[in-house]
Amino acid sequence: MDFHGFSLIYPSAEAKRRHDSGERLPDIDLFTLQELGLLEILRLKSGDLSQFFTTDEEVMRYRMATFDDMLRCRELTEMINRLVPILNDVTELRRLEADNGDTNDYLSSITEIELYVSGVQTLHNGLKDIKRELKSPAFTALAALVTELAESDYYRELNQKLEELTQRVREIKSVTVGVNLDAQLRPSSAGVLSINPEAFKSGDVLDKILRLNFKNDQYTCIANLVPFGKKQSENQKMALSLAFNSAINEIYKSSLRSWKKIVQEYVLENTEFLLNLMPEFEFLIRGTQMLQALRDKGCVLSIPEIRPMEERAFEAKNLYNPCVALKIEDAIVPNDVVFDENATIYVLTGPNRGGKSVITCAVGLSQVMMQLGMYVPAEHAVISPVDGIYTHFPTGADDTIDKGRLGEECARLGEIFDAVTPHSLVLLDESLSSTGSFEASYIAAEVLGGLAHVGCRALFSTHLHELAAEIDNINARSKASGGVAIDTLVAGIVGEGKRSFRIVRAKPDGKSYARDIAQSYGLTYEKIIERLGE
Repeated sequence: MDFHGFSLIYPSAEAKRRHDSGERLPDIDLFTLQELGLLEILRLKSGDLSQFFTTDEEVMRYRMATFDDMLRCRELTEMINRLVPILNDVTELRRLEADNGDTNDYLSSITEIELYVSGVQTLHNGLKDIKRELKSPAFTALAALVTELAESDYYRELNQKLEELTQRVREIKSVTVGVNLDAQLRPSSAGVLSINPEAFKSGDVLDKILRLNFKNDQYTCIANLVPFGKKQSENQKMALSLAFNSAINEIYKSSLRSWKKIVQEYVLENTEFLLNLMPEFEFLIRGTQMLQALRDKGCVLSIPEIRPMEERAFEAKNLYNPCVALKIEDAIVPNDVVFDENATIYVLTGPNRGGKSVITCAVGLSQVMMQLGMYVPAEHAVISPVDGIYTHFPTGADDTIDKGRLGEECARLGEIFDAVTPHSLVLLDESLSSTGSFEASYIAAEVLGGLAHVGCRALFSTHLHELAAEIDNINARSKASGGVAIDTLVAGIVGEGKRSFRIVRAKPDGKSYARDIAQSYGLTYEKIIERLGE
């Protein structure tokens, strides 16, 4: 049985080593995940989600198979939910031992091995009933390892030894304490005289004293040594407990040495394997819960076809935003998005609340979900991993024309160019909205030209409809220096300004959007005249 390097989310110890060393870790931070909205539907309590991203195709496929098992067999999630509290207890027990500085505690050692056995049994019982349903390499291997362990001679001997030792502890019902007194009847020394299989009984104290008949009734108490009542502080209770535990450990010192050797050489090592899986358990449970929530709402999910990073592929059919899908009751409107040699960068325009930001985030979310090793929110997808995702979204001060705000926006855009490569994904949503359209269009054209020169995939969602008129000029300049092609997308309108939330590849008609906005606020010439006449 070799548990070393076993992982539910990495196919090999070497793959995990590469990841831990940062070799296959893309630049996707929590700030980006916050802007995309992923942390609203997938947040870890005790881990950093950004540390689970990978560019390794083998790792992604391995995880997708793992998630597939968890989505098909809900018993896996139930089993892990039963196992995690046991492992939390092991962690807490070790923390308490470390804080107390006492690793030679007989009772703690027994408790730890009991927890270990309970954890193994939880895994064994949970996996044996569904073993034939498992298809993923991760859970198939785990089931085989746990079965081999739980059915081994050593494990049976371990359980037998544990039963013998715990029985000895369970037999302890009371201890007899002896206290020596000095000439003034003050305690001078004390110790445990015996460990008894019976609990002491309360008796008639006055009667016992008058008869002075103690010898034949060793289990009847005539006075409490410590007042276990309401007036006793927690420190007093703890002091007494520690004293008795210390005495018990002293009595069982020889047993402890042999027992601790078993724990250290075998149990601790294998418990460590389970404890190391704790972050993976949480990641898998949270991810499965998110994916299952989408399925429960009738949303389609698919395993993407992963293409090499060098191909810079992105093709999604009926792509949707999972964060929005989980929030609204209405049916979600999916869209097709393709980055290819005809357009590696898009400028997306359209009316306010027409779905521009939603689809921009959907592109990023499908990318991050794939690079977490999950299904993606689309009917079909062909995607290459990216080495980083860089976003530039509104931060709440975008409605004011503020030169300081513009400077901050430009600084953030500059930071993107410090990090972006041809294998990156850049998502810009209403960037440069803090200045007038002339200045914004000029800067946007320069930024687009720079991104085209880099050759990365990018989506620029903007209110700058007139920017579309500059696309041909930007393409001409960037292509001369080997840049990629830029094209335009439009968020559609269906009659009388109603949003269709359909994203189409077309040239924008800025006037129609201006007219739509004017109509929605009653600012057409006819509406103004009508208002003035009231």
